[in-house]
Amino acid sequence: MSTFTKASVRDAHIADRRVLLRADLNVPLQGGEVEDDTRIRAALPTIELLAERRAATVLCSHLGRPGGVDPDLSMAPVARRLGELIGAEVPLAPAVVGDDVLSLAEGLEPRGILCLENTRFEPGETSNDPGLADALAALAGLYVNDAFAASHRAHASTEGVAHRLPAYAGLLLEREVVELTAVRDDPVPPLVVALGGAKVSDKIGAIERFLATAERILIGGAMCFSFFRAQGRPTGDSLLDDGVELARRALERATALDCELRLPVDLVLGRSFAADTERRDRDGVDVPDGWMGLDIGPRTAASYAEAISAAGTVFWNGPMGAFELAPFAGGTRAVAEAVAAAPGRTVVGGGDSIAALNEFGLADDVDWVSTGGGASLELMEGRALPGVEALLDATEVRA
Repeated sequence: MSTFTKASVRDAHIADRRVLLRADLNVPLQGGEVEDDTRIRAALPTIELLAERRAATVLCSHLGRPGGVDPDLSMAPVARRLGELIGAEVPLAPAVVGDDVLSLAEGLEPRGILCLENTRFEPGETSNDPGLADALAALAGLYVNDAFAASHRAHASTEGVAHRLPAYAGLLLEREVVELTAVRDDPVPPLVVALGGAKVSDKIGAIERFLATAERILIGGAMCFSFFRAQGRPTGDSLLDDGVELARRALERATALDCELRLPVDLVLGRSFAADTERRDRDGVDVPDGWMGLDIGPRTAASYAEAISAAGTVFWNGPMGAFELAPFAGGTRAVAEAVAAAPGRTVVGGGDSIAALNEFGLADDVDWVSTGGGASLELMEGRALPGVEALLDATEVRA
């Protein structure tokens, strides 16, 4: 397992101090209530640690992508659900920063929690405005970043404020970095990587990194059609991104590095992207006009499952097909079941892959389910994450 090089909240002197905690509470809402509280639950260990050590917690997060203040994206439902989970009221501040918010923060008792409004209600959040970072820093004496999924963005609440307060990693962020860097830098061989989703351009950095370290890379989802097009194969009406040239280079590099970049050998086709569309199993991968590939076929699914079962380490990111449409969920289910049953170390990232695990009831059978999405892919690529880099190094712990 890799070593975490940043300062952990475990090592911070936080008793009777105010802590600004950046969490990832960007949860789906339905009818003004939290539809899925997975991310809130993921933040609980750090929230509970702060309470146990008598910290007063000023909690902040973004929610969705509001274009300014949007009542439909208020943090109120999140604060309510958090209160239910911890068994204590979590008041909601009227804004992100300002005199009223500062007064509420200063009035917090030890173990108390104040939830700030949606950080993206402030236009300076995504532009990493220094004034907003200053105002956030004024709310506390110490900063903890537990929002790994937002740490690939240099925003005011993830990066800017970390330069203004002693800045530590929360428990979730720490575990994310440890688990993902272990797969990237020190996997138990053989490493098998399953990558799906729509766009080669979204995954090409991870593909190129894994070409040098993985024994096999299994490609599924609509991104496989860029590889087929690079091979000169017909793709019919299948979804195709602008990654054909990227796919061509990846195929060439895989040959040079002796990494098996495995593509589907059969497909499940549909006339349109709909559950009730006409469906056809295709023993082969040439897609005729008027049809689109919507899932890997059964031979491919069995082949991928066999490769996963023999792996020492598995990393899966992205569905194998349109699993949200029941007739085209077979490939993703097969891979999910193989990952869940694999004897090696298993790590899964990406919102759609996690949704599939949850839908199939398999999330508890995976060693680590990353909340990271884009952040996990960027870390896998070897890119620095601004929200992590800005934290104190473990060697310079101070409070």
